[in-house]
Amino acid sequence: MLCECGSQGGVPKVPYIVRHCAATGQEPPAPLTEEGRAQAEALCAFLSGYPIERIVSSPFRRARESILPLGKRLGLEVETDKRLRERTLSTVSLPDWREQLRCSFWDLDLAVGGGESSRQAMGRAEAALGEIVSHPARSTAVVTHGNLMALALKLYDRRVGFEEWVELTYPDVYRVMVRETPAIVGRIWMEENVR
Repeated sequence: MLCECGSQGGVPKVPYIVRHCAATGQEPPAPLTEEGRAQAEALCAFLSGYPIERIVSSPFRRARESILPLGKRLGLEVETDKRLRERTLSTVSLPDWREQLRCSFWDLDLAVGGGESSRQAMGRAEAALGEIVSHPARSTAVVTHGNLMALALKLYDRRVGFEEWVELTYPDVYRVMVRETPAIVGRIWMEENVR
């Protein structure tokens, strides 16, 4: 598991796992809404208080637009990694998609309608995060999407499930302190940050 790696010379590696801001839709080219652009500025102001050394984002437009203000403020390039894209729950319309999503958190191999199982999505999240944690940067903002974010957090804390996904906001930020074992996972974003 990821929580067993990433500490160099006793200095913990810290990925800040970020959910994107409010967007106009779920398609890869969907931009942020006006509210989402304001959230991105608030996210920038908030994360500027943390020692971010690198930014890696999903290639989806809403994820990149959510973190671009921080990249500009810190003078950091926003790198993209396609493994951070949102999980495809199904390739066909599912009237009961929330129930299917709920089931996929306890049956990690459940794949619905040509979609990706939780285990498959966790595998690519684990590969991406493993590379991020092994990078020389000590702290990285990792921008992704709600379902993949919850599954990525589950890699560090097996208790994360559907209920934690439901509680995620636009945007949201969790800090993962990667030490020997176990990792320390904690939500640092609060909704009042956008008011």
